[in-house]
Amino acid sequence: MELGIGIGWRPEIAAEVESLSGIDWVEAVAENLCADHLPDSLVRLRERGVTVVPHGVALGLGGADRPDPDRLAGLAARAELLGAPLVTEHIAFVRAGGPLTASPGLEAGHLLPVPRTWDALDVLCENVRIAQDSLPVPLALENIAALITWPGEELTEGQFLAELVERTGVRLLIDVANLHTNHVNLGQDPAKALDELPVEAIAYVHVAGGVEKNGVWHDTHAHPVSEPVLEVLAELRSRVDPPGVLLERDDAFPPGAELAGELDAIRATLRKAAPSADAGPDRAARKAVPSADRGPVAGPDPAPASDDGAEARTAAPAPVPAGTRDRTAVAQTALLSALVAGTPAPEGFDHRRLRVQSRALAAKRADVVAKVAPELPEILGDGYRAAFLAYAGSRPMSGGYRRDALDFAEHVLIAGGPADPVARRRLTYWWQDRSGARPPRRTTRLVRAARAVLVGK
Repeated sequence: MELGIGIGWRPEIAAEVESLSGIDWVEAVAENLCADHLPDSLVRLRERGVTVVPHGVALGLGGADRPDPDRLAGLAARAELLGAPLVTEHIAFVRAGGPLTASPGLEAGHLLPVPRTWDALDVLCENVRIAQDSLPVPLALENIAALITWPGEELTEGQFLAELVERTGVRLLIDVANLHTNHVNLGQDPAKALDELPVEAIAYVHVAGGVEKNGVWHDTHAHPVSEPVLEVLAELRSRVDPPGVLLERDDAFPPGAELAGELDAIRATLRKAAPSADAGPDRAARKAVPSADRGPVAGPDPAPASDDGAEARTAAPAPVPAGTRDRTAVAQTALLSALVAGTPAPEGFDHRRLRVQSRALAAKRADVVAKVAPELPEILGDGYRAAFLAYAGSRPMSGGYRRDALDFAEHVLIAGGPADPVARRRLTYWWQDRSGARPPRRTTRLVRAARAVLVGK
């Protein structure tokens, strides 16, 4: 399906997106949409014939567990509500622990890279097939940006994606900003990745901005698109004409005119990089890594993706052995625990990069909690961020961001803060209004603390 040029729809820039000219489609974060009704802005866009694609961020298809049926059902419902031609997600894990490791569940609050190993690929492919069977439309998966790399990887990024497509027929969402990020942070060559992956499987392309700090590229989606990212887009366009290209922006939203300028730069890059008429056809898409290079592959070889994006698959291969999922679960839990709970770093990882990633996860938690619960930074003032980062260093996130906000407020109150009695009273009321039923011991402590404040003891 030809999508054209699009932009990520966000509530903060809904009016600007509606006013942009030449927009063929938009992408909306699936988890930010209700399953039974749409924001008025998206309704108006759809009435104008603008395609809307739901983009998931919470499935964690690269995780050791099988995909959560409720999350899959929610994504399917949003696809049907939008009349979307496809849905997209990420090649990542976002949580670990739980029954497979007999340990508490941990949430990353962010997309983390899966190891490019055959074990991890086996798990990912089975999870993708489960998702495909649960969704009413084709699925496309996005390569992610990373600050860290796993030791002992057995495939390059391009080989990993190629094998994934060959086995499952899934489409690809190629983020050229993420390819640039991995070039700066991990030394991975974007051109090599593009040479190795099956470009004919690309459903569409993401373009986004970031910033470099102390030699590390942060994929912020809050800065203008840089020239190096456009150069990677040009590399991709020299190989294939992607069905769609979309500009992402998630924070520090600029005026509509600046968004229009970035879209114009994307269009210009695509025109300039298109192969000339006398240069011959686009370079042929690269095949996936032959199975012979890795030994026997469980199950029959799946058929390649069809031209219209439907996942053409043969009989399902044998289930992934439990031991494979168990090994994946242990490895991912050890990494995530080191990042969010301060446990020792697993062997083989770059400790400095793990610290950078850990700080980035905590900072993102602070930012997102401030968005979902804006009363907290307003009540705590300049002390909010330092207090939250101190809390995050010893309190891993075990649920969503709204739960995280409540747990943070509870932590501050139990610790006797904030020092200002007016702020403490406001925080107490805020917590009581939103907490609902809580374990008796913790609730009793908080109620006693609140009464002490309210009666001036």
